[in-house]
Amino acid sequence: MRVAVISDIHGNAFAFDKVITAIKQESVDQIVCLGDAIQGGAQPAQTVAQLRELGCPIVIGNADAWMLTGIETGKEPTSEERLRQLYAVREWSLTKLSAEDRAFIETFQPTVEIPLEDRRKLLCFHGSPTDFDEILYPTTAEETFQAALTPYLPSIMTGGHTHMQQIRRIGASDSFFFNPGSVGFAYSHEQPEGVFHADAWAEYAILTANHGQISLEFRRIPYDANAVIEIYRASGRPYADVAIAQYSK
Repeated sequence: MRVAVISDIHGNAFAFDKVITAIKQESVDQIVCLGDAIQGGAQPAQTVAQLRELGCPIVIGNADAWMLTGIETGKEPTSEERLRQLYAVREWSLTKLSAEDRAFIETFQPTVEIPLEDRRKLLCFHGSPTDFDEILYPTTAEETFQAALTPYLPSIMTGGHTHMQQIRRIGASDSFFFNPGSVGFAYSHEQPEGVFHADAWAEYAILTANHGQISLEFRRIPYDANAVIEIYRASGRPYADVAIAQYSK
């Protein structure tokens, strides 16, 4: 059983197309999306169309829920200026989506389970199994990490949200948690104060379970940052200049 795991597309259909093309060249049995698929980028409607065509199960992320409801649920403080930008982009994104598109997003699930083999499952979520806002870093305190995930053993587990590829063992079990990274908005968490640069590559992962052997492959596909910049310029998205600056060197 080979499962391609994608997450955090954030309305970047250009990067998503690169990943779809790569996955179609792989021998995978299933694709699953861990959420935060639509909101943020310059191509919300195109991203919905791509997901519909894939027909894969999709987890709801915090950005998906926020786009639908406008209710902020995150615990991290956000400046008034940042909130102003987020709401403006949200309103613009909604104008690009049809009623059918919104109904499609409303079908996203809190968690998805995918059977692997020998009764083992892959449990898929956005932040954690109970909270799409929960943050699980490689440096998250062990007590916090185990409390979030050990109740769901013996599943292998995967979540997104942090835009950071990682793998971490769950306690003393033979299971682990992994994050496939971000398809549409990869970036380093280690950047100088006042500096933010987005990476011009798309991330995903492939999990293989074969006769008791488990393997995990992290993938990274480079793409043309200038093409993304031109998409933003032509989109009419509010604060496109801010997004463009993140890709400019």
